[in-house]
Amino acid sequence: TRSDAELNKIHFLFSSMNSPFLSNFGTFFLKWAFKFHLPIKTIVKITIFEHFCGGETIEDSQTSIDKLAEFGIGTILDYSVEGEHSEKGFELTKNEIIRTIKNAQGSAKIPFTVFKITGVCGLSILKKIQKGDELTEREQKQWEADQNRVDKICQAAHENNVRIFIDGEETWIQESIDFLTYSMMEKYNKESTIVYNTFQMYTHDRLEKLKKAFKVSQKKGYYFGAKLVRGAYMEQERERAKKMNYLDPIQPNKTACDRDFDLALDFCVENNDKIALCAGTHNENSSLHLVNLLKKHQIYSKNPQIYFAQLYGMSDHISYNLAKAGY
Repeated sequence: TRSDAELNKIHFLFSSMNSPFLSNFGTFFLKWAFKFHLPIKTIVKITIFEHFCGGETIEDSQTSIDKLAEFGIGTILDYSVEGEHSEKGFELTKNEIIRTIKNAQGSAKIPFTVFKITGVCGLSILKKIQKGDELTEREQKQWEADQNRVDKICQAAHENNVRIFIDGEETWIQESIDFLTYSMMEKYNKESTIVYNTFQMYTHDRLEKLKKAFKVSQKKGYYFGAKLVRGAYMEQERERAKKMNYLDPIQPNKTACDRDFDLALDFCVENNDKIALCAGTHNENSSLHLVNLLKKHQIYSKNPQIYFAQLYGMSDHISYNLAKAGY
């Protein structure tokens, strides 16, 4: 339940974010303020941070975890680091992700953990791997260290029986991410689904890649994990495609994106015995479509192979109502 004061504060926050002028000015001001070390942490913490973030540390997040659990909603512990650059940074991120896994072990309140490959792997090497360029001797050693970090994280997830999402990122490194993810699936998804790949359905080729990747998993004999989302990098994807004069990877319109998202739901539910699905969506129609699919296929609402997910603080009405209805 929310008090009137909380609802008014949330309404003000979203109204401000819906204003292009205020949103652009706020983004500029925050970058400027952080650059010059202005004392704005308190303002950020009691507004944007408080609404969208569970806490600054695992321990700090426990109150939010417990509150969500009271209403039948699980938590995905997300140490949301991406684009790291140094070996020290990669190692610190790897260790913190493993800490989230160990914290989630045995807890019904935390059914998943998650990480981004660029938090533990070098961006330039991921680009070169995707392009098929030859690595230098130093880069080859770095790539081996990168792969080892990813393996250590997934090994920890397997040993602690905690499911882990590998997040989707930009298309110019996504094939490298897919390579690492499917290697981990083949290694750790033999008995059950531990590792999940993320499919950003706002790209026009992702539905076909989902089907092909599942087919490979069947040939090689491992369980497949799919987290479906619409996508998060549209502006930079389109800008880069235009600048470098290649085919825009983003769907031509929202209708096409919605269509492929729902078709991907169809595909995953139809193969429910071998695909574990998480539908990450703030779209009411897609959420209802999945509910109807489960009813059609007579799949129990609390089937552990099927999860719905929303970002904390966004579309809470979907999260809470689905949980209340037993999903």
